[in-house]
Amino acid sequence: SGKVGYGFDAYTENYCDMIASGIVDPTKVNRSALQNAASVAATVLTTESIVTDIKEPAPAAPAAPDMGPGMY
Repeated sequence: SGKVGYGFDAYTENYCDMIASGIVDPTKVNRSALQNAASVAATVLTTESIVTDIKEPAPAAPAAPDMGPGMY
């Protein structure tokens, strides 16, 4: 409604004066949440390139040549 400190209380599912209701978000909590969200977003964006780099199986090694009649 444009009033400072007015917002939605998810616990009671009502709009109220957040400060009067005792709901206060410290700056450190907001900053940490934003940093974590950015970290998760960066991980999601780089996951596409990680998933597409699938190694192809190496071909089988050729058979060893005949050693000849050495010990017989």
